[in-house]
Amino acid sequence: MIMFFRVVGVKPGKTGATLAFAKEMAAYLKKAHKVEMEVLVPVGGRVQRVGWASQYTDLGAMDAAMTAMTSDAKYWELANAAADNFIPGSFHDEIWKTV
Repeated sequence: MIMFFRVVGVKPGKTGATLAFAKEMAAYLKKAHKVEMEVLVPVGGRVQRVGWASQYTDLGAMDAAMTAMTSDAKYWELANAAADNFIPGSFHDEIWKTV
């Protein structure tokens, strides 16, 4: 099993808009690409962040899903509309494998 995590910093005053976008994007990815994406927020530490998590059977499945998503014009329309919510350079991705 492959786990994908993306965490990004949220600009001050943009938390509400960011959470709405995060949920909208997760719903869109589920409908359009059958990707189950969870929306996460930290409960301690640096709290001005939002994250997404998804699971894939293997790296090939993750690559196929990511390729489909990033080739989708609606995905980019949603992402670009929310770009002002995020702190530039704060995106951090991790890919983990279960053992």
